[in-house]
Amino acid sequence: MKYLKDHEKKMKLAFKSLDRNNDGKIEASEIVHSLQILGLTISEKQAELILKSIDSDGTMTVDWDEWRDYFLLNPVTDIEEIVRFWKHSTGIDIGDSLTIPDEFTEDEKMSGQWWRQLLAGGIAGAVSRTSTAPLDRLKVMMQVHGSKSDKMDIYGGLRQMVKEGGIRSLWRGNGTNVLKIAPETALKFSAYEQYKKMLTWEGQKLGTFERFVSGSMAGATAQTVIYPMEVLKTRLAVGRTGQYSGLFDCAKKILKHEGMGAFFKGYIPNILGIIPYAGIDLAVYELLKSHWLDHFAKDTVNPGVAVLLGCGALSSTCGQLASYPLSLVRTRMQAQAMIEGSPQLNMVGLFRRIISKEGVPGLYRGITPNFMKVLPAVGISYVVYENMKQTLGVTQK
Repeated sequence: MKYLKDHEKKMKLAFKSLDRNNDGKIEASEIVHSLQILGLTISEKQAELILKSIDSDGTMTVDWDEWRDYFLLNPVTDIEEIVRFWKHSTGIDIGDSLTIPDEFTEDEKMSGQWWRQLLAGGIAGAVSRTSTAPLDRLKVMMQVHGSKSDKMDIYGGLRQMVKEGGIRSLWRGNGTNVLKIAPETALKFSAYEQYKKMLTWEGQKLGTFERFVSGSMAGATAQTVIYPMEVLKTRLAVGRTGQYSGLFDCAKKILKHEGMGAFFKGYIPNILGIIPYAGIDLAVYELLKSHWLDHFAKDTVNPGVAVLLGCGALSSTCGQLASYPLSLVRTRMQAQAMIEGSPQLNMVGLFRRIISKEGVPGLYRGITPNFMKVLPAVGISYVVYENMKQTLGVTQK
């Protein structure tokens, strides 16, 4: 009884905050306006779909009784929590860390749920990256050595790696790739919170544009700090068997032979790649979500796991496609010093060299194994993320 009474009070407050004209009914225009304040833009038609899923008497308005009956035994207690059902999931990891961070409500920040969700996402990312590491290393090898041998294909590349260093060599560089998840996630999240405060007035909610700018700047900040680990990951992946005994040996040799500057080779194309990746990922995800709500939402506006994962995978793939040439140039710049007889070119010089020698397709070498790992990476990371959330007490078993 106490739970129901407390819950009803909270739902009454949520109802009143939506009922802008205090007529005791929620209309489509009031839903549009309230969600706009929360930084979520929806059409009148989408608002009507939300109403339809709650409205039990077919009036296309929702009174207090309908609202209470719909939400009374539902753990949703405030409007921000309702909105969060439609946010991009923290638990999808496809190996790149350039996506816009997720929002967390004030309740989640106060209760400590935010760090549990980030930890669950980090563990999911580690499992996902380890599972798809052979394809990731193959992508790096094709990016760096593709121009030397046009015959390097997926099967030939994997066979060559196994022949050179055995089965274990397929995971070379994966340790560093997993190791950088924790510092990068922590830096990105804290920087995102700071940039959001700088870009919005007190009490103002974050719009899509502010979210994109804050997220891109947070990504750039995190990448700047952990970038030496990106270089080490590439060097270890491209290195021959026995060339480096481990992460610290690799760092020591780079510092001794090439100096401190080598740890930031390819930094500019890496930072420039954040804007097309994050922007297109966010835009495509929002577009797919809106399209689904407009055309396929019938009894409910919750698209379910399959549609959410599909939208996430497709938007991330589009972001990768747009930023891939910059990613390829970054990887080549990171590994240039390892290739004998290779001139040490800057970003513009490398672009020119690739286009003149290999044409535009040369900018997309290694993209096939990159796309091959998207679906398994999304599936694995989501399953691990959901299980970790249960283990950490974020969701009920």
